[in-house]
Amino acid sequence: MEPATSPETLVRKCVELKAKGGVGCLVSGGCTSNGKVPLKRFSRALREAKNLGLKMVVHTGLVDVEDVEVLKGSGVDCVSMDVIGSDDTLREIYHLKAKVTDFDRSLGLLKEAGLKITPHILIGLHYGEIRGEWKAIDLAVSHDPDALIFIVFTPLRGTVMEGMNPPPPEQVAELIAYGKSKMGGKAVTLGCMRPLGPYRERLDNLAVQAGVNGIAFPSKATLNFMKNLGVRVTYKPHCCSLIAYDFDGEN
Repeated sequence: MEPATSPETLVRKCVELKAKGGVGCLVSGGCTSNGKVPLKRFSRALREAKNLGLKMVVHTGLVDVEDVEVLKGSGVDCVSMDVIGSDDTLREIYHLKAKVTDFDRSLGLLKEAGLKITPHILIGLHYGEIRGEWKAIDLAVSHDPDALIFIVFTPLRGTVMEGMNPPPPEQVAELIAYGKSKMGGKAVTLGCMRPLGPYRERLDNLAVQAGVNGIAFPSKATLNFMKNLGVRVTYKPHCCSLIAYDFDGEN
């Protein structure tokens, strides 16, 4: 991710990306203290960047009516949002006064505006524990999303949770299988944020067995695993959220 702290910088970086042959971009935060990515001041820049012909995914925090108007008016292709299902996690981990009902409202506003939505279920954020993820899946699915993305808590060096362990891959796979069962044939993917190494290999294999339709940066071991199972593998050079556009119900 490259910083674009002003509207002018965002447009310039998108122009440079297009000149290099790029086909799309992901716009994300930093968020404010109230859990929002500051979209309003980037309204014109988002529209100009989209007019370059790029596919554009915006990963928001909580949104209000004005934020949704900005997204709709910019013509973005897809809107993603981490959906949290525990008020405890919002308070103790995010340090926000927001509640789970705020995510419900935000998803409702996005859906009512006719935007494509691809909610992200972040598994294990509460110090590696499963807390609220089942509720987050139910909440996300209740808004008829275009795809459902699963990501996994990844301990980062230099943070207060660097010594924590992510949840066992088997628990993650159970949640993925549940999400798959609720999506009625729509795409379910395993996103790019998940631990590396043996953990990733184990999780990726289990995710395939749980029925995912896409995996961001799959391990080589998992590619071989899928081929041995006879799974048809296709490669897409874009953000996993955009599977909502080209999923054919089979791959």
